[in-house]
Amino acid sequence: MSSAPSPSPRVRRLPLAGALRLGRPSDIWFKPALSSVASIAPPNLTLLALGRLDLAMYTMAGSLCALYAHNRPYAARARALAWVVLGMLGGLAVALIAASLTTNAVVLVTVGALLAAVQKAVCDVTRIGPPGHVVLAFISSASLFAPQTLSQVPGHLALGAAAGAWAWIVGMAPGLVRPHGPERRATAHALNAAAAYAETLGSGDAAARTRAAAAAAVHGAWQSLLSTGARSAPRRALERLVVRAEVALAAPADTDAERLRDWARALRGTGPVPYPDDLGDAADELLGVEAELAVGQRTLLERLGPLGPIVLRTALGCALAGYVSLALGVGRPYWALVTAASLYQANVTLTWSRGVQRVVGNLVGVLVFAAIAPLAHLSQVALVLFCLAFNFGAEALIGRNYWLGSICVTPMALLITEFARSQQPGELMTDRVVDTLVGALVGFVAAIAVTNRRAGDRIEHALRATERARDHAVTILAEERPEAGDLESARRGLAAAVVELRATADAAAGEWWQRALPEERVMRAEQAGHRTLAATVRRQGLHSLEGAQA
Repeated sequence: MSSAPSPSPRVRRLPLAGALRLGRPSDIWFKPALSSVASIAPPNLTLLALGRLDLAMYTMAGSLCALYAHNRPYAARARALAWVVLGMLGGLAVALIAASLTTNAVVLVTVGALLAAVQKAVCDVTRIGPPGHVVLAFISSASLFAPQTLSQVPGHLALGAAAGAWAWIVGMAPGLVRPHGPERRATAHALNAAAAYAETLGSGDAAARTRAAAAAAVHGAWQSLLSTGARSAPRRALERLVVRAEVALAAPADTDAERLRDWARALRGTGPVPYPDDLGDAADELLGVEAELAVGQRTLLERLGPLGPIVLRTALGCALAGYVSLALGVGRPYWALVTAASLYQANVTLTWSRGVQRVVGNLVGVLVFAAIAPLAHLSQVALVLFCLAFNFGAEALIGRNYWLGSICVTPMALLITEFARSQQPGELMTDRVVDTLVGALVGFVAAIAVTNRRAGDRIEHALRATERARDHAVTILAEERPEAGDLESARRGLAAAVVELRATADAAAGEWWQRALPEERVMRAEQAGHRTLAATVRRQGLHSLEGAQA
């Protein structure tokens, strides 16, 4: 018998100072930063030497694809980057054709808003990761307002395709030196998260939070390993380490947290992967089964359904922001459109936080542009070098907080507009400030107007899925001699369901105009799920190994 849902306020408080708090830099902050420079510099410097810097916007479309998929194993990254380049070229093609067919600003803003919504949907459904749809929307929206004829479109698309091919090479190049780098990082993250949970001994206020984080990290590590293709020797060793992290979740009190951290530290660099051979035959059924590949696979419609309100917010907010900018007489309405597009996150609370970050970062960035504009205008060489420096800074800083990266993104965007011709800094800065404020305000109003009342229904679906997965695992556990594949598949399915339940509950908790959420039921379902996961680990004979090593 389920308990009544816990009371919850209809309208939740919106954070302000917390939205600007700096986080720790990413372990690989320098990789996207260096990749962006390596991808952008050759095309831009080539155009500079040819005296055709006015074409840089089209090469930038392809070059910026190097920002994607840095957390994916190289086999998966190759596919992801290829699709990103194709998606970028598709959006660019639609924008350039529209620009060549009409100069009606209202029509162009409408096309830009629809493109932004489609890009948001595709990026969220595929879970492509940072920087998501924002870069795609920036390129397509800016291209809509670039003077164009139909005869020029193929040539401009060819420039983007050539730069995109170079970006693909840049993105794949680190694999020659460290072919298992992404998997090593994912495994190290799982080990560190499991160690943090083990230190709580499975009790106390922090236990539930750290356990959920560790479960998500372990799930992410398995997803990373399973996308690498062939089970090479390094991958087998990494699998054993992830199993160790799973054991820590099952028996935190018996786990040596420092040992897990030692293994995580050993995964840095290019040294050999630690091999916990004490797992012995007890781990064979975990390491020899690929049943988890089929776990958690949902159809396209199932993945797209929950995104409906967010996609609608994107289309409506971007269109209204562009129309308001036009009504105010701003010459670059696509800046307001892109500002609105950048806001939309999983719920209203996160959207508000991103709006605060965007406004603060852009306003400070305008001041930075005012300071460097005299130097940047000395020559086109200085213009290109400043753009490269800001591109590096944006990618290096954005991982700590979006507003910090925006301080570099803003002057970079302003400098890119001057590749074709020099413009008045005062006019550029005024337009940027107005469009930032319009895009943030109108975009957030659209997020409030388009409610997401079905978020609570999705929690119910996630609860039922978790309960079904747990019942299935319990049934397998009750068998006298369950098949190794059946037990492993049931464990993977339950782990994925528990992680999805936490993500769904977190997303729903940040929505406005929401009925009371079943927080107690979610907590009980998570606890029961983790207990059953621990039972599967004990049944597979691994719990005693951890206790023996503690």
